[in-house]
Amino acid sequence: MGSRIRRLARRSIFWALLAGLATFCLLPFLWQLLTSLTPTSEISTLPPLFPTRPVLDHYLAIFQDRPFGRFILNSVIVASLTTVSCLSIGSLAAFAIAKLQFRGRNLLLFLALSISMFPPIAAVSPLYLIIRILGWRDTYAGLVVPYTTFALPLAIWILWSVFRDISDELYLAALVDGCTPFQVFVRIFLPLAAPGIGTAAILVFIFAWNEFLYALTFTSSEAMRTIPVSIALFPGLHEVPWGEMAAATIVVTTPLILLILFFQRRIVSGLTAGSVKG
Repeated sequence: MGSRIRRLARRSIFWALLAGLATFCLLPFLWQLLTSLTPTSEISTLPPLFPTRPVLDHYLAIFQDRPFGRFILNSVIVASLTTVSCLSIGSLAAFAIAKLQFRGRNLLLFLALSISMFPPIAAVSPLYLIIRILGWRDTYAGLVVPYTTFALPLAIWILWSVFRDISDELYLAALVDGCTPFQVFVRIFLPLAAPGIGTAAILVFIFAWNEFLYALTFTSSEAMRTIPVSIALFPGLHEVPWGEMAAATIVVTTPLILLILFFQRRIVSGLTAGSVKG
């Protein structure tokens, strides 16, 4: 009887801690959701915490009074091109590091990991000068290239773990059958590594979707703004549109949350690939 009570107590404590942690993590999102549904006249009023009359005015305002659809399109284009670029280069680099025998491959992996730790603010000035000389300000290339530079190490690291876990005997057998290393990569390893590639694609896309510093620095026209920059520039000289900012945050965050919830198992398996090797 005593052991049963202790198990029940431990289980209750576990679920209470889990509920508390979930509430703590979700509270900012829930606060934004309530703010987005609250009339402007009640936003700065505490209490009540909940709107007396939920409205969708802020959601309508961001699309009717601002080119928010254009901002979303810019973010989709930049994040998609960055993802394609990172996977195209990163998969080849990761396969080479994982399966080809050449001097310095461990050094390459170390450099990739080191670059991922590099603070982006330290590279803003030289990148700005390069982009201005190339005439890439206010262009998609001016965002995709820097994003690729900083997201590529993440893609290489994830894909290297995936390719490393695929049997070396499979690679050697394909060579014996007459395939070149590139044919082995395309015909055998890419299909087998599809789940890991999907994981890398999701993480790189989210990185590019949320990036703020480079988008703010390398764009100046409203037509080229991405979502994070556009939301940050919502406030005017004498007014902060909290309701519109909350509505815009909900609009752009909800798809990411659904994406992560839908692919959560694949993301976790991709991130932990290679952590246990028998």
